[in-house]
This record gives sequence, C-alpha cells and structure tokens, in this order.
Amino acid sequence: MLPVGDIVDRAFWGSERIGAALRPALDKADAALGTPWPEARASQFARYWRDGDRKDYEGGVVARQHRLTYATLAALHTTDERYLDEAADGVVLLCEQSTWCWAAHDHTNARNGWVVPDVTDPCLDLGAGEVAAQLAWVDHLLGPALDDRAPGVRARVRHEVRRRVLDPFTRRRDWFWLGIDRPPMNWSAWIHGNILPAALVLEPDAARRRHVVGLVEQGIAAYWDSLPADGGIDEGYHYWWQGAARALEAQDLLDWYDGQDPGRRPEHDARESAETAAASDIAERRAGTIRQVVAFPHRMHLGGDWYVGVADSPARPIWTWPWNVVHSWARRAGDDDAARHAASYRRFPEILWDERVTLSRAVLMLADDEWASLPGDAAPPLAGEVWLPKTQVALARSRAGTAAGLAVFVKGGHNGENHNHNDVGEVLVALDGVPVVVDAGKPRYVAGTFGETRYERWPMRSAWHNVPVIRGAEQSAGARFAARDMEVTPGEVWRARLDIAGAYDVDGLAGWRRGVVLDRAAETVTVTDEWEAASGDEPTAWHWLLAGDVALDADGGGAVVRHAAGRADAEVRALRISWDPAAAGAALDVREIDDDELAAVWGEKLTRLSLIARRNNASGTFKTFFGLG
Repeated sequence: MLPVGDIVDRAFWGSERIGAALRPALDKADAALGTPWPEARASQFARYWRDGDRKDYEGGVVARQHRLTYATLAALHTTDERYLDEAADGVVLLCEQSTWCWAAHDHTNARNGWVVPDVTDPCLDLGAGEVAAQLAWVDHLLGPALDDRAPGVRARVRHEVRRRVLDPFTRRRDWFWLGIDRPPMNWSAWIHGNILPAALVLEPDAARRRHVVGLVEQGIAAYWDSLPADGGIDEGYHYWWQGAARALEAQDLLDWYDGQDPGRRPEHDARESAETAAASDIAERRAGTIRQVVAFPHRMHLGGDWYVGVADSPARPIWTWPWNVVHSWARRAGDDDAARHAASYRRFPEILWDERVTLSRAVLMLADDEWASLPGDAAPPLAGEVWLPKTQVALARSRAGTAAGLAVFVKGGHNGENHNHNDVGEVLVALDGVPVVVDAGKPRYVAGTFGETRYERWPMRSAWHNVPVIRGAEQSAGARFAARDMEVTPGEVWRARLDIAGAYDVDGLAGWRRGVVLDRAAETVTVTDEWEAASGDEPTAWHWLLAGDVALDADGGGAVVRHAAGRADAEVRALRISWDPAAAGAALDVREIDDDELAAVWGEKLTRLSLIARRNNASGTFKTFFGLG
C-alpha cells in the first residue's frame, strides 16, 4: 500500500508521457539485459578493515540496486517479461546478499573480530534501510506481475525484510541513530523514512504494521524537534537531502497513510488529545521548523551549480535531487522563493536518471502531476541576505536576485557538529556565483573518517580552513570549542561579528573577535581580526584556501585569484586579496588533489595562502581585504 498505482494501472504506466520520461531508464535497462550482475564479494567487504576502502563493496551493492530500479521501471512501462525476469533476478540477488549493511557501519568486527558479515546478527544501518525500501517499492509496483511470473519471490522478500529490518527495528530500541545518547541526525530521518514503506507494504499483520508506523512517526517527530527553529542544517546542503528531505518524504507518506488506515486513528488521536494545548503548541512549533527547513537549500545557493560547502558538503554538489519534494512543501508553506528555486530545476529532465537515483524518488517524481506541469523556465531567487542565528551561519551578496558580484558566507557554531570540520569562524567568498575563497568539503570516506583519526585528514583540520592558526595552535574538536556572541547587522554595509577564541586551546587567549564586512557599493569584503592576551612562541598565521590560479604580488602585499572552473555562461572575473605586508609575510602551499570526490569539485589543486605574522604581539589587529581583481 503506497500512494502510486502498480503495474495494473496501464493508463498511467503505459502512457506516452511516462514513456518519454522513462526513455533514459529504458535504455539503461535494455543495455543491462544478458550481462552479469554487479558483484558484492566478501573480499570487497573485508577491505574496510584491511586497507580502509569502503567504496569498492558499496559500489557493487549500489550498482545492483540501480540496475534493479531501471528493470522495475522498464517492466512498469512495457510489461515485457524480459524486464520482469530481470527485476526478479535483482530482487533475489539482494535477498541472497549476506548483509544489507555497509561494511563501514557493520558491528561484526567489533563484536566478533570478523571481516565478513554475521548473518545471525543483522545490523540496521543506512544500507539496510535502502534495500528494504527498494524491495518494498518493487513488491508494490510489480506485485501482480511477479506473482504470475515468479511465484515465491514476494514471500522471500517479506521474510528477508522482516528478519533484517523490521524485527531489529522493533526489538532493539538502542540503535544510536534513534537519538539515545545524542540528538538525532540525518541517519534517523533516512532510516525511519525507509522503514516506513517496508512496513506499509511488507508487514501483513495490521497491529504490527501500526506499531512500526507509530515508532517511525515518533522518530520523525524527534528529528523535527532536534532541528533549530531557523531550519539550519549543520551538516550542510549536501546532507540536507539525506536528512531533512528524507524527513519531508516520510512526513508525506505518514500523512497519506493516516487517510488510508482509519483503524490506527483512535490510538493516534487519543495520544494527541491527552494534552490538547501542549500537542497544539508542539505541532505549531514543528510546522514552523519545517517551513524554515524547506528554505535552507535556496538560502545556501551561491549561483549556477555552486552552493555553500561546509562540513562534509561539497561546494559543487550533484543537482539531480528530488526537487519536486521541495517544490511541494514550499507551496504548502507559502514560500515563493523556495518554490521558485526548486522549480528552476524542472528544466533538467535528466534529473531522474542520475546514477544515484532511488526507485522511490523516481516513481514519486513521475507521479507528481504538479511538478510535471511546471514550464521549466523559473529562475532561482538568490537571496540577498541570510542569517540563521541558531545555527550561526550567515550569507550576504552584492545584490539580491543575481550571482554577479561578491557573496560572503560566515560560520560560527561549534566543533562538535554533525559531519564536523574544525572551522569556527570560517569565511567563504564567491565571485559571480563561483566560490574562490573556499572550504575543501567532503573527501572520499574511508576507515577512520568518522573515528579517532578524522582530524588527521587535511580537509577536516582548521589549518586548511579560512581561520587563523593562533600561535601555532589549530582549533580543537568537540562541542565546547565554539563561537561566542555572533551577531549580524544587515544593510548596504553588511556586517557579521563573532568571537572565535573559544574554538582554541591557547593559554591566556581572552578573546579573538572576527568581523566581516561586505560593502555592497564598493564591492569589497573586509575581514578584521582583533585579539588580546594570546601567548606562545610561534607566530600566528591567517590561512585562506583558494580555488583557481593564484599569483602573488611582487611586493608581498596582495594576490590575484582566478577560478579555473568558472561558470558555464560566463568567465569569472579575478578576485584580489590584499593585506599589510609590514604586518604579515605571505606564502603559498599548493595542495595537489588525489581524492576523486574533491577533484570532481575543484580539479587538480587547491592553494593555501598563508599570511604569517611578523611580530608576536599579545594583542593586535589584522585585516584582509577582498575585492575585484
């Protein structure tokens, strides 16, 4: 039971509109017929503990899922028995896979010392949730045809999903992603959102189904309650799609299910009416948070395909996301800017067929009549100013509604955030919508990325962010290392100010006040650092991580940066950086990029400009200027 018709609905699935939209999927499905299915081998799984690689195994599993998605969609449109057989093969392969958990998340090694899955002890993680949800959607969409073509397959699916997902979810209520010892994060919304369709389709017992749905409802509510009222996502724009967007999708499905199963309403209504006023306040607060959450993607937009990239969030993320979900929620919230930003992606029909598409998101987008009817000529709003005080992030650009000119982003927060980088006080500068003073963003995940060695990797260290190294000390990790007193003043001259001293473990550091000013008329950004009572023998260094070609001035007081990537529609102008050469000497460190995920964003290199203080003054002021080159 899901809110889209199955293969029997020929008026929909056999229509010319769906056929045209599915053309890329049909081509992929046709090309795969008769070829070997992707493998998921024990030796690939073991690599996580042997050499730290997790992509080899995950890549094979995800490739299986993609092939199953395309076969399912092809079968829906054509009812061709070849595609039905292909889909059945994919389903059984997943059912026979020893584990649905990704190696990086599996507890088998910690519990047994094993480097292969323990089939008697399933781990419920992101990967397991993804497979369960996909199998539920395949079962729902192709069920009648599978019963005719491959009797027994659907029974196998129910057995495996119950054993690996539904039973562990209901019997064990100590999964860390439930928010037992820490607030919920993207895992909670992501996994709950995948368990929901699995329960709705694959749990035959009505009482058990209602129990699972009730637990999911509690989990999604806890996720909303964990978010700040300003709707900020500390994990960044990229993980908005795997956290907040997953929660929005789950909320849609929960709301739909309420109208389909009146048998669960008495218990649900009794729970809500126990304290009517309190329940109303909670519902209103959650609705307000959701309105702000829906606005987050367009608030982080710099221009073109560039977004603010902080934490493990790439500055040039994939754009093939289910923008119909954002558009639908923005319309309900009455947020025209968020709706227009989402609608600007309607002009890309290939949005459905990126290799990372999931079956549920593809089907729900295809079935969204309002999305399908959009003309595809909307322009993104490009907000002039953004200030999220709870999350402590702020953005301002030269002029609202255009990427032309300068944009500056300032981050406060703390160093215990989700997907944290040590970056309190980070300043990013974009020119003509393209980031030039940048955050490296998300490298390829390996063993240790989320362990004790996380901050040994250069993209996570504060020395490779746009913050000072104070008397030789980088920032420290942990929630107690935080910004203080961040405030933003809007206007033609826009200002942000915060104290970042709390992010450092430096003896005697009483304060380090960072001020950032965007002068819209002059097209300049000025970063002023004022400090007092800093001690230590090593000189302070100001670091600026730059994308593009960098040339130092002969007098040592400036540099010019031109972003090599540019924009598809225009060449990006140069950004000039200047400082007082009597106060600081300059050096360039070129970081050759050998990480495939970082290279996909930045190309072959990033360059760190280090401005090294010539005197170890216990207090002082230092300014860095950014303007047109």
